[in-house]
Amino acid sequence: MKTFEEVKSQIEALPHHEYMKLVHWFAERDAESWDKEIEIDAANGNLDFLVEEALDEKRKEKLRQI
Repeated sequence: MKTFEEVKSQIEALPHHEYMKLVHWFAERDAESWDKEIEIDAANGNLDFLVEEALDEKRKEKLRQI
């Protein structure tokens, strides 16, 4: 396995278009990971507090149209 410094050096040596492909790949990978975490948290009820906060704001008529 390569070290971080080795990988970093190889990334810095990439042509710009290859570097941009890598950046895009990292962004997609990160977004997919984030989506999975949110799905798991939602399924486990870890985000229920957000619904409760929104319902509380609605009861208080503090919501506004967007």
